[in-house]
Amino acid sequence: MFATMRRLLTRAVNRVLLSELFTPAMGIEAEIHTESRRKLVVGLGNPGMEGTRHSVGMAVLGALAARLGVADRWRGDKHVSGEVIVSEVQSSHVVLLRPRLLMNINGVSVAKAAGKYGVRPEDILLVHDDLDKPLGKISIKLGGSARGHNGVRSCVDCLQTDVMPRLRVGISRPTGNTSVERHVLGRFSSEERKVLDSVLDRSVDLLLSQLSQQDSQSPSSPAGDRQTAQKKDGELSASPAQDSAAAQSL
Repeated sequence: MFATMRRLLTRAVNRVLLSELFTPAMGIEAEIHTESRRKLVVGLGNPGMEGTRHSVGMAVLGALAARLGVADRWRGDKHVSGEVIVSEVQSSHVVLLRPRLLMNINGVSVAKAAGKYGVRPEDILLVHDDLDKPLGKISIKLGGSARGHNGVRSCVDCLQTDVMPRLRVGISRPTGNTSVERHVLGRFSSEERKVLDSVLDRSVDLLLSQLSQQDSQSPSSPAGDRQTAQKKDGELSASPAQDSAAAQSL
């Protein structure tokens, strides 16, 4: 009962925040609208809690920005309630977004950025933590349900579709008497950080491969309608041993 009420309240907050107007794109944001295909990569997480398991998506975005050589170009954008970088991957405009809203309402930032930069839902790649995967395991999920992840649920609600592909980064479930909340909001241990560096590198490989492949995918129905991914729970996984082959196949 409490969980249902909290979910309804969160949905109401999403709607209220989305109703706030933002200024039309100007400058480089305006130029991006002239391209035929635009992409948005989002690192889901909690502002001010970088370095925690729940915000590993933000760490992946940081690693992606570093790989692209644009790590010093993050700038706050109050119109999308987040930090953004506009860059290119193989001649395609790519917007990197780190929401500055709490995880449960990250979708507000994502929806505003999609509107400002003219990005279709199927071209939005969400990066987030996954309790059900062990640390060291990553996978691309081709749309579908949120699987209990509040940040993804917020994105589905605000964008009114579940077609967004996701990069799911395993953080493992807690052991012993540690609660799930304490686990996800806690920082990686020194032993886990040894694995994390490799995870970030492989995550960036998969993101770049996925971004390159999206140009050949056919578009789905227009944004705004409730849509369903063609492969509802399709998933492409990569573990350390499978990393190179998976990256080539994506």
